[in-house]
Formats: sequence, structure tokens, C-alpha cells
Amino acid sequence: MDFPRAEKLESQNEVPMPEEPGNGTSFLRTCFNGLNALSGVGILSIPYALARGGWLGLLLLFLVAILCWYTGLLLRRCMDSHPLIKTYPDIGQHAFGYIGRVTVSVFMYVELYLVAVEFLILEGDNLNKLFPNMGFTIAGLKIGGRQAFVLLTSLVVLPTTWLKSLGLLAYVSAGGVLASFILVVCIIWVGAVDGVGFHENGVLLNWSGMPTAISMFAFCYCGHSVFPHIMQLHER
Repeated sequence: MDFPRAEKLESQNEVPMPEEPGNGTSFLRTCFNGLNALSGVGILSIPYALARGGWLGLLLLFLVAILCWYTGLLLRRCMDSHPLIKTYPDIGQHAFGYIGRVTVSVFMYVELYLVAVEFLILEGDNLNKLFPNMGFTIAGLKIGGRQAFVLLTSLVVLPTTWLKSLGLLAYVSAGGVLASFILVVCIIWVGAVDGVGFHENGVLLNWSGMPTAISMFAFCYCGHSVFPHIMQLHER
């Protein structure tokens, strides 16, 4: 069977989906969503990754950035190759059939789940260090420290998951981008203006801490899995 005929049969077997003209978003809002997916907690994790892996760990950061950039180009090329390809599972099905779709879906959703868990853990640890005596009691059960902040962070983030349009979510993303920019400006101000300075302390390379550094550098680009959805809604 030739490829054009196979595509025709595949399109006939597809269940028609209703159009949703209101779910698209502008280029500027798409940029905010993309920047927020790449910045934020990833920036906060880089200093710890360098402390664990050494200064040469920056080479791994640039390597991971290049890999994500190249795979992003491949992702765009895959989505342009067929009109029915909109997500990672679609790519897996187009390349390896139903088994490929299931395999890609499992890995993608496991990654998204673990990234969400890591975000909650990081927020709990950071807020616990800022407010070490925080805690509350529910039905006689005392919850304090990291667990309390994890629960509070979950309650704050939960309403954003109910937004059905990435156009509305772009306002939340804009707040995250602004917070990341303010954080970078504060660090530069403390180092350059307040007299703290920038001191290149630490080791050049620490092999024992390299696995931790690699995982933190990869975490900086954890938004790679949502790029197809962001690009798809921008094009609508």
C-alpha cells in the first residue's frame, strides 16, 4: 500500500474532533508560557548543581541545552510532517504504531508526575528554611515544616490546573517570568552593589556529585514535554 493511500485511509478512520477556536493564544502569550516552563525553579537549582558537580558541570548544562534545542527542532519537524501529529504520543504512534504510543505516553506522564512532585518538594524545602517555625493542626493532627508548605503550595497551584486556556495561563506564566527576572536582578545587585562580590570558590570537578548535577541540569529543561501542546495552541 502506497503512503498517500495509507494517509487517506488513516484520515477516514479518525474520529472528527470539534473545533475549539477559543483555545488558541497569541505569540506573546506563547512566549510567556515557554519562558516560564524553562525558567523558575530551574534557575534556583543551578547553584546547588554547581556546588555538587564542580565548575566543569557548566559544560553539562550547555550540553543539555544543546540537546534540548536540537530535539526541539526535530519535534517541530515531526509535527510538520503529518497533520495528525500534535503530541508526543502521536509521534510514537506514527513511528512505532500503537505500542510506541503507549510507551511514549507512559514515559511522558511519569515524567510530568515526577516533575510536579519535585516542584512541591523544592517549594517545601525552600519555604521551610525561610519560615522554620511554621505549622498548623488539623483534626488533632499536627502538620509542620516541609509537609505544611507542600500542602499549602498544592492548594495555591491547584486552581491553575483548572484553566482550560493557555491564554489565561499566560498571565500566571508572566508572573513566573517576572519573578525569575527579579531574582536574577537581586543576585546581581547583592554581588555587585552591596559589596558581597563574586568569589569563584569550590572545586573544579567532583565526580561523586556529578549524578546530582546532571539530574538538576536536566530538571532545568523539564518543560520540554509540554512544548508540542504550547505550539499547537499557538497555531490555532
